Amino acid sequence: MKTKSFGIATLLMATVIWGGAFVAQSAGMESIGPFTFQAIRCFLAVAALVFLCFFMELNKLNLFWKKWADPTLWRAGIFCGLALFAAASLQQVGLVSTDAGKAGFITALYIVIVPLIELLLHKKPGVMTFVSIGIAVCGMYLLCGADLSQIKIGDILLMLCAVAFAVQITLVDRLGKQHDPLRLNSVQALTVTVLSLPFLLTENLDGGLILSCWLPLTYAGVLSMGLAYALQIIGQRLVESSTAALLMSLESVFAAIFGALILKDQMQDTELIGCGLMFAAVILSQLPGKKQPASR
Repeated sequence: MKTKSFGIATLLMATVIWGGAFVAQSAGMESIGPFTFQAIRCFLAVAALVFLCFFMELNKLNLFWKKWADPTLWRAGIFCGLALFAAASLQQVGLVSTDAGKAGFITALYIVIVPLIELLLHKKPGVMTFVSIGIAVCGMYLLCGADLSQIKIGDILLMLCAVAFAVQITLVDRLGKQHDPLRLNSVQALTVTVLSLPFLLTENLDGGLILSCWLPLTYAGVLSMGLAYALQIIGQRLVESSTAALLMSLESVFAAIFGALILKDQMQDTELIGCGLMFAAVILSQLPGKKQPASR
């Protein structure tokens, strides 16, 4: 139980950092393009994670290089990175024709898709998990103020984004237990960096503007991409993926809180109710319940 509690705490720490990253990304992309921001933040994450690994193994350099030479590490990291790049890119393109509230709601539907993937993999989540997910979806709808009266092309892209995030969570659940979290996240971030580079040709690269965004880039790179995604990998070693997805969806709640505290955004009553429902859903998911047997 203590082990699972540590996993929950680790995932919650990641969501708090991701919540703050919404503010950092909003500030940073006022000056530079989305793929420029994405490529630089992921490169900073790689640099910070490799340096940390080097520092931790300063007296064991042979072990340091040996761990990096593991082909299964690179295979796992590239798979996770491909899913993460697809999710981040589809979200960015989808935002062009969809308002932010609706985008936040559709993206967060990965909390529904993850348990469906688990069912396909013959792993049945408990009944309480599905109840909690239903409450969380209602809370997310109220928090985001989503208008679902019209379906646009951006909405379809964002649904694909939610699927990609669900795949990334599932891959971390399947592959993350076998590798060092810092190294796995390094390869994942490096994959996103490399795949983002060709898209820089479509954006205006201005060194002065990039330097002016050093603070948002550092937060989004070192803390959000570097530390938080490593915490995700650690947390998912101890918490089943459907519950992990539910916990990680709280990033929208923390984003709203940081937006109110830092950007002085006004939260409506419905948004506050939505936050309350999402917190309630997470607490409910941790109550003991009868587990469903795995299908064969």
